[in-house]
Amino acid sequence: MSKSSRPQAAKPAHAFAKTLKSFTIRPGREGRFHSLPALAKTYPNIQRLPVSIRIVLESVLRNCDGKKVLPEHVTQLANWQPNAPRSEEIPFVVSRVVLQDFTGVPLLVDLAAMRNVAATMGKNPKAIEPLVPVDLVVDHSVMVDHYRTKNALDLNMKLEFQRNHERYQFMKWGMQAFDTFGVVPPGFGIVHQVNLEYLARGVHKRKDNVYYPDTLVGTDSHTTMINGIGVVGWGVGGIEAEAAMLGQPVYFLTPDVVGFEMTGQLREGVTATDLVLTVTELLRSHKVVGKFVEFFGEGTRTL
Repeated sequence: MSKSSRPQAAKPAHAFAKTLKSFTIRPGREGRFHSLPALAKTYPNIQRLPVSIRIVLESVLRNCDGKKVLPEHVTQLANWQPNAPRSEEIPFVVSRVVLQDFTGVPLLVDLAAMRNVAATMGKNPKAIEPLVPVDLVVDHSVMVDHYRTKNALDLNMKLEFQRNHERYQFMKWGMQAFDTFGVVPPGFGIVHQVNLEYLARGVHKRKDNVYYPDTLVGTDSHTTMINGIGVVGWGVGGIEAEAAMLGQPVYFLTPDVVGFEMTGQLREGVTATDLVLTVTELLRSHKVVGKFVEFFGEGTRTL
C-alpha cells in the first residue's frame, strides 16, 4: 500500500480541547462547558445549525475520546447540511436513561447478574454500575379495587404493594445497591408525566464541574414528550437502553430536521387537543418518522 493511499489515523481526542471553556457560577466557584461558539471558529456552519442538532453536536464533542467517538464524527455533524444524503451514523452518548417497569426490571436483573458474575470471579461487584443516571418509573400496575371513598387511594396502594411485594423488594434493592440507579415508586403518575415534572434536569454536572444539556433515551414510546421542554430524547428498545446505561453511544443516521412554523393564535373554543391532532395529521402527511422536528414562529408565543 502506498503512503498516500493509507487510511489516515484519527486525530487525538484533545484536538478539540480548546472548546472547553470556564464560566463563573458565583464568586469563588467556576464551572466548565464545551463551547459550540468556540468550535464554530473552525466550523462556521455551526451558527446556522438547528437547535436539536447543536445539542447532539455538544454531546459528540464532549464525548470525543478517539475510540467510541472520533474527531471525524464531530466534523461530520458540524458540517450538517439540510438536504444532504444521510448515510453516516452519529454516536450519541445520552445524559440519562428512563425505564418503565415492563422493560426496566429485566435490565435491573441483568445488572444484578453481572454483579453476581463479578463476585464469582473474585472481582469487586461494585465495579458494575450504570455510567449514566438511570430512573425506573413504576407505572404499569393499574387495578382499582376500592373507589368512591376518601381512603380509596390508600387502600388500592396497600393492595398494590401486597400483590407485587417480591418485585418491589427487588427494585428497592437495586435503588440501594447502585449509586446511579433510582426508582420512582407507584402512585406518582405515568412515566412520561413523571419524566417531565420530576426527572428532567435541564442541565447535568460531572464530578469535574463540566456542565452539559439534559438528553436521554427511554423505554417508553412517549419519551419524546420530553422534547416539549427543549430536551432531546426518544424511545428505544431494552437492548439499546441497556447499552446507553453502560455508557455506550446510541447510533443513528445523521437526522433530517423538519421545521414547523406556527403563526397566528387559536380562536376561542379551539382546544389544545384540536391543535395537537391537526399538527399530528400534517406531520404524518410529511412522513417525519425518524426525523427531528423543530417548532418555531410567532404562533408559539400564545401556546
